[in-house]
Amino acid sequence: MPRAAKSLSSPLHLLHRASQQADGLFSRHVGDIELTPRQFAVLEAVAGQSGLSQTDIMAATGIDRSSTAELVRRLVKNGCLQRRRTRRDTRMYAVRITAQGRQMLAIGASASRIAEDALLLPVPEKQRPAFLEALMRIATGSDV
Repeated sequence: MPRAAKSLSSPLHLLHRASQQADGLFSRHVGDIELTPRQFAVLEAVAGQSGLSQTDIMAATGIDRSSTAELVRRLVKNGCLQRRRTRRDTRMYAVRITAQGRQMLAIGASASRIAEDALLLPVPEKQRPAFLEALMRIATGSDV
């Protein structure tokens, strides 16, 4: 068996591969509907607090500004979100989830639970809290 290059065992590469694995598991369990993990995160954020601005969604999800704008645009086009200008600032949109968006959210929540369970299987149960805390520190770039 060939020896892997050192870069293939680096945290950067391993996190990328773990992300690919997570995305693949999620996609497998949402079935034929077009819902990505990032779209699910946006739906989850908006469902948690109706009327969020795209900046609020960006802060809640950690997704960059241009990607958030594209995700919201696509979810509006697909009928999952509604977007209206705010009265307070006509340059801003208030984003709300639709009935169709709630259906997609339910499908995504189920797929997410199944994918997370499968993803964590290789991690011993006693180590999962520490593992998740370490991931949170890495994802947020700070101490939890």
